[in-house]
Amino acid sequence: MFSETQSLPEDPAELREAAEELVSLVKSQALRIAKLEHQLSGLRRHRFGARSESLDQLELTLEEEEIAVAKAAPADRPRDTDDAAKAKPKRKPLPANLPREDQLLSPGDTCGDCGGALKVLGEDITEELDYVPGRFVVNRIVRPRMACKTCEAICQAPLPARPIERGRPGPGLLAQVLVSKYADHLPLYRQSQIFEREGIDLDRSTLCDWVGKSAALLEPLADAIGRHVLNGPAIFADDTPIKMQAPGTGRTKTARIWTYVRDERSWLGPDPPAAWYRFTVDRKGQHPAEHLAHYKGWMHADGYSGFNELYRSGGIREVACMAHIRRKFVDVFQAEGSVIAEETIKRIAGLYAVEKAGRGRPPDERVKLRQEQAKPILDDLERWLHTQLPRISGKSELAKAIRYALSRFKKLRPWLEHGSLEVDNNSAERAMKPVAIGRKNYLFVGSEGGGKAAATAYTLVETAKLNNVDPQAWLTDVLCRIAEHKITRIDELLPWRYAAKAA
Repeated sequence: MFSETQSLPEDPAELREAAEELVSLVKSQALRIAKLEHQLSGLRRHRFGARSESLDQLELTLEEEEIAVAKAAPADRPRDTDDAAKAKPKRKPLPANLPREDQLLSPGDTCGDCGGALKVLGEDITEELDYVPGRFVVNRIVRPRMACKTCEAICQAPLPARPIERGRPGPGLLAQVLVSKYADHLPLYRQSQIFEREGIDLDRSTLCDWVGKSAALLEPLADAIGRHVLNGPAIFADDTPIKMQAPGTGRTKTARIWTYVRDERSWLGPDPPAAWYRFTVDRKGQHPAEHLAHYKGWMHADGYSGFNELYRSGGIREVACMAHIRRKFVDVFQAEGSVIAEETIKRIAGLYAVEKAGRGRPPDERVKLRQEQAKPILDDLERWLHTQLPRISGKSELAKAIRYALSRFKKLRPWLEHGSLEVDNNSAERAMKPVAIGRKNYLFVGSEGGGKAAATAYTLVETAKLNNVDPQAWLTDVLCRIAEHKITRIDELLPWRYAAKAA
């Protein structure tokens, strides 16, 4: 405004006006600096990961450090010292169901000193865990052609139904490919390279064809899981971006994968948990409206405006997410060290302590606990934030976090009155983690069909994992049976039915 102090006006009134303009400019610049620092802090956390929230990166760092220590340690150091025994945790016994191959090391039948016969006093057994790579098996279906000795009629047994007609893969191989891609996040071209090391030539395009046909075959089962999810009294909803190749442009566009989760384990609900995924080419509100057209009940979700039409219809009632509220204050505290943000985080921690105490209790007990302990904390937090808001700049990130919290508290309060509801939407966010990890590996889906196939596969794999079912064993069993299974009895193939049968 003034390049040199000599240009300042000498008139007191003009000088006061200039000073007020300078104060206003300083406030504006300070606010902008705070905003940019907040954005920079968020970008750094996104790029490098916050210490408290980047567990995967922490585990990788620890792995590298431990490998370096092991490499630097001398190979011939004593192994049975007291220090070594204290430093290492006690080993768990190897599983009894693993096959054992015995290698007998005998000193012989005669004494090396006097030549006398030796007798057995006992034995020492050392178990060594080894790994043999999974091996391929060729299933030969032999169908002899038979001729009648009397009438010379020729007959032959029909070929049994297979997952892919006129295809070479068996159900176990298809399950392996699906689980490797959607549970272990191994792109198909890497799987092709692994198979090549085993001497099997399976091109990536062949694997893509198998995945697409398997997803089409399994789609009715994923739909059955979706119906199960939407029959619940409360669901968790979320979405995440995923890149989709845009044909003819050489670029990608941002599509979405949605998840709807039913999980009643925290209040001892009788029905099994499940996660239903859907793929769309954009994030328009019409998509969740189509997905949830027949759903009636509570829905835990963030403040996405695309859900508003669902709430206005009256059939779906909103439950806000405390984790989203808390996250905004965590961002402010990490960027600015705000005392108000820190105090808010501590008070929210009190709510989660109550939730921890109520986990695994029936709904009526959870409601009683929340009314007695959580409601006073939430009421006090809401009043306290109302008193803090006028004391800070209305354009600051802290003020935005407070206004967001106050706007969401009303939608959170049904949680206090219904024991089947949760304080946050973390069930849906946990269901989205595999998608987030997977897209870092395969980067994008090739088409809308590929995205829908991914949604089907995630539905099956993640629902199996929620029910503590080995997805590969279950999918192998399903792919053996589904081609000839009646569509009206598709529920018999659901993962919890498989678990009950296996038990």
